[in-house]
Amino acid sequence: MNIHLVSLGCARNLVDSEVMTGKLREAGCVPVPDPEDADIIIVNTCSFIEAAANESIDTILALAAYKKDGACSRLIVTGCLPERYREDIVSALPEVDVFLGTGAYDRIIEAVQDNALHSVCLLPDPDKITVDSADVARELSTGPAAYLKIAEGCNRRCTYCIIPKLRGRQKSRTLEDIVIEAVKLTDCGVKELTLVSQDTTAYGQDLDVPVDLSQLLNHLSRIAGDSWIRFLYGHPESITDAVIQTVADHPRICPYFDIPIQHAGDSVLKRMGRHYKRNDLLRLFESIRAAVPEASLRTTVIVGFPGETDADFEILLSFIKEVRFDHLGVFVYSDADDLPSHLLKNPVPAAVARRRHNRLMAAQKKISAEINRCRLEKIFPVLVESAPEKGVYMGRTRFQAPEVDGVTIIHADRLNIGDIVRVRITDTLEYDLIGVPHD
Repeated sequence: MNIHLVSLGCARNLVDSEVMTGKLREAGCVPVPDPEDADIIIVNTCSFIEAAANESIDTILALAAYKKDGACSRLIVTGCLPERYREDIVSALPEVDVFLGTGAYDRIIEAVQDNALHSVCLLPDPDKITVDSADVARELSTGPAAYLKIAEGCNRRCTYCIIPKLRGRQKSRTLEDIVIEAVKLTDCGVKELTLVSQDTTAYGQDLDVPVDLSQLLNHLSRIAGDSWIRFLYGHPESITDAVIQTVADHPRICPYFDIPIQHAGDSVLKRMGRHYKRNDLLRLFESIRAAVPEASLRTTVIVGFPGETDADFEILLSFIKEVRFDHLGVFVYSDADDLPSHLLKNPVPAAVARRRHNRLMAAQKKISAEINRCRLEKIFPVLVESAPEKGVYMGRTRFQAPEVDGVTIIHADRLNIGDIVRVRITDTLEYDLIGVPHD
């Protein structure tokens, strides 16, 4: 039985997709790259914001055509979309045979093999499902790099965020289990391990015997080999001095801090349910740069949040210019009636929010270009990930995270995918670097 799986959304979703694919291969299914050749098509969806939900629906409808024009006899939709919209989605998307919520990934084999399951939505409580362990089958899809999910769910209650409802409370894996999987991945040739969860810097606090992310990073840094380690999705309230110092102490841990702040205006942060203020953020980033002078900072922010005034936005813009993040993601607030923020007064017109988005991105484009120009003629280790054409390779430095940041373009005669090579930067763009190997 041929299967074709499309994974949408974040890196955490991708790990779920890789686990489902691994389980299906163990059950005798054969993953195929072309949906036209698939007997079963699976779409692992995202619905974090309206744009993501719309992308999920468009993808489902496009792939549903293969039930008429291809070999597909069964279309399965998994993940956040059915979890968010529940049983109503069955009638809204009659093209789909089975929906699996975020707590039902372990039923993917049943969904594929049991033809009696039809027009159903399986929605077990995500809190009742244990997180995957190191011995679960998994089919890697990201070349010489891999995401390592260290926890599932989130205990926070940010007013704009649907994730706790979709993924349940935080459920951390044990430190020992994560280390076992990390060893398996590096033994398979993985050269970069990227730790992910909903609140990565809060890792371990929910375990019977609590541990800290710094302890996990210390253990991972002792794994044999030369693989890099980084973490994404930190939180200003849960990152500790111990984590910052651990990054400073271990050269294998990328000096890369992904800490979404969402805003810098105190009144906006309060309405968002974020329990810190602008000055707290300034002190945090100053402490990181003091302990790790070569640190690369990444954050994400939301513009157009209900009640955000012109003055609030100017505070945010000024903050971005003051801190000078290496990487910045900007989202326009996405409203929905199942969010607590939906009840807040003074919604921001879409056109105003879009202008604020564009102003922030223009400012960041200039900052990123200036930071990149300072890297001209310097030499950096680069993980080679692909070769789009002869003599051209694509890779990433330690200050470029997968998918969300720029890349390093390498002009070379012959490099091996998965190698870490020293590259001299010969040219820079706003977000990308260009270079040649340096002996």
